[in-house]
Amino acid sequence: MEQPETTHFGYQTVAASEKARKVAGVFDSVASKYDVMNDLMSLGIHRLWKRFAIGISGVRAGDRVLDLAGGTGDLTSRMLPLVGLKGLVVLSDINASMLSEGRRRLVDEGVIGNVVYAQVDAEQLPFPDNTFDCITMAFGLRNVTYKERALAAMVRALKPGGRAIILEFSHPVAPGLKPVYDLYSFTVLPALGKLVANDAASYRYLAESIRMHPDQETLLHMMEAAGFERCQYFNLAGGVVAVHRGYKF
Repeated sequence: MEQPETTHFGYQTVAASEKARKVAGVFDSVASKYDVMNDLMSLGIHRLWKRFAIGISGVRAGDRVLDLAGGTGDLTSRMLPLVGLKGLVVLSDINASMLSEGRRRLVDEGVIGNVVYAQVDAEQLPFPDNTFDCITMAFGLRNVTYKERALAAMVRALKPGGRAIILEFSHPVAPGLKPVYDLYSFTVLPALGKLVANDAASYRYLAESIRMHPDQETLLHMMEAAGFERCQYFNLAGGVVAVHRGYKF
């Protein structure tokens, strides 16, 4: 299938070949403050969202897990005790700055053994077919240029019976939430970004990229088109965040 020559970078229309570079610039800028900003932006609730995502992942002892766009290692650190010493978690990210932060954080926590680090592009996973029992992706899919390619790559890399867990900002469904959420996103987030990370623009992009991301039903159908089965999603925080799950059979 021929891919479009342009795509969205927030509300901007850019050449598809330029999006990865622009996204890299955002995360190079915010990597050192990423965890602090997550706590401030969500009042710490992002930890509950991630706990829920892992809770429905079915990750267990001996599993091989790929944590895509794993950034600073939040999901990886939670899954390592679940897979145990006979399992493996691959902490991956396309961005070297984010991956370095994740590795530093896990090393500081004394994590060794059943974790490896890989700088990879979600659209072109460098792993053999049928490698992983589970693939997770938290707050990363909206930054991918060709989401269909990434979803297809996940299906290929999963073992039969494996599952993908995609945690991402989504579209509010609770009555009256959208205008409040929009006000927060386009005023408070850039202000926090300026104050804490000295970068209002990157957090304005964050707010815009969320609005350009497919809604819950659209993403579910994209997963089905990529080859996932038994797809479903779970709305959290009134739909501000959703967790999608799909299986490979």
